[in-house]
Amino acid sequence: MAPHAPERYTRRPSRSIAVPAMLEQYVKKILTSRVYDVAVETPLQPARQLSERLRNEIFLKREDLQPVFSFKVRGAYNKLAQLSPEELARGVVTASAGNHAQGLALAAKHMGVKATIVMPRTTPELKVQGVRSRGGKVVLHGDAFPEALAHSLKLVEEKGLVYIHPFDDPHVIAGQGTVAMEILRQHQGPIDAIFVPVGGGGLIAGIAAYVKYLHPETKVIGVEPEDSNCLQQALAAGERVVLPQVGIFADGVAVAQIGQHTFDLCKHYVDEVITVSSDEICAAIKDIYDDTRSITEPAGALAVAGIKRYVKREVVSGQVLVGIDSGANVNFDRLRHVAERAELGEKREAIIAVTIPERPGSFKAFCEAIGKRQITEFNYRYHTDKDAHIFVGVQTHPESDPRDALVASLREQGFPVLDLTDNELAKLHIRHMVGGHSDAVSEEMVLRFEFPERPGALFNFLAKLGGHWNITMFHYRNHGSADGRVVAALQVPEEERHLVPTALDGIGYPYWDETDNPAYRLFLA
Repeated sequence: MAPHAPERYTRRPSRSIAVPAMLEQYVKKILTSRVYDVAVETPLQPARQLSERLRNEIFLKREDLQPVFSFKVRGAYNKLAQLSPEELARGVVTASAGNHAQGLALAAKHMGVKATIVMPRTTPELKVQGVRSRGGKVVLHGDAFPEALAHSLKLVEEKGLVYIHPFDDPHVIAGQGTVAMEILRQHQGPIDAIFVPVGGGGLIAGIAAYVKYLHPETKVIGVEPEDSNCLQQALAAGERVVLPQVGIFADGVAVAQIGQHTFDLCKHYVDEVITVSSDEICAAIKDIYDDTRSITEPAGALAVAGIKRYVKREVVSGQVLVGIDSGANVNFDRLRHVAERAELGEKREAIIAVTIPERPGSFKAFCEAIGKRQITEFNYRYHTDKDAHIFVGVQTHPESDPRDALVASLREQGFPVLDLTDNELAKLHIRHMVGGHSDAVSEEMVLRFEFPERPGALFNFLAKLGGHWNITMFHYRNHGSADGRVVAALQVPEEERHLVPTALDGIGYPYWDETDNPAYRLFLA
């Protein structure tokens, strides 16, 4: 497991005498960066509704409006512009499943350079076509990024291609730093804080270098997903660390280790790192839509999610806060998941399990106990002649009617309540499976899995899993992303339980034992 990191990391002032010289060098690189042959100066747009709600002046830097719908084209083009004619003639290569691939493809096309992009076979078709449409040669190799990276480096050795790193390169960092140059030119007054999505760190390193050189009083705050916080972990440890597992909901920032060049800057000039949940990211996507009528990708909404958490934590008002809307390359079919979770992320919905007597009038009494709150979801199936377990979604409000008040009110009225709002198994699977009790099944062991979504993956998974023990329950749900989600129950005799971990490790997919999960116990056991 990775070392524990706090919800935020606050930078301690550095006393290194070498840092100012490094900072000055980066600022010079940023000021002389060549990005505008392909990139555009994006607007710094007021987020009026969000500003009113949060009682602060919120601006969005609209990098989703770049030609490739992401800031990545800045760094890619600036790096190519620094190459010699001999290097350009050899051609360039990179490994990427995301926005860097499209940025490099466009940059190379503009300069008349051959670009090879190695992408995992699991890469969404939207991004593969995005690279091809911009003139890049796509090589699909491997099922995950490390395999694609290894193959791209092999092409460097075999064909002499020049490798273009997606983030850990001084010229790439400088190209991304032009975002900060535009922000300070577009907003003449003081800025209290700039919030930046963090993956490998190229964007935040460039922004931090430029902002801290000109306006050291302005905070530069990184925002990462809770399950993909490589910069936060590195800052807490004082050195780069490798995350043992990386969440991929915000796939644009799904990086296991911060870059070396980027960390050298971040450890001195990033004021703090805030982490946010997937539900908070979904809520931020909705916030951006409400203000701009644009749909950002999960990674692109990180900054807004971070602003909201920061404002709540610090109880600030009247400040000028800028969030980088970093990209909009999202598969359309992922939006159903975003819409489903946005209200939870905004704390405007609670998911609860309630036990009521199995007799006429019980549901009516429960609805009366809910009061004027809107019931958003209700799932029920007959269990016994004594009690009924119901799975309910209820509309709440983070200030006027928080979910804690709802739960407390129901308990005071005699209803046993279990709050499932933060229970991933309940939100991903149980809400779609309520009513699956089986009195004929015994010795069940329940497991939740994630596995790469590719042709044959589900069959392969079932074949390996089903070869050991009888499968008594199975639910699979995919949100249009690179991973499949499964919950399965196995009939495992007690004397064979010790064999399960070895068998599951042989399958090779991340898994969680949910046998004792209260949501499973109530609705499926």
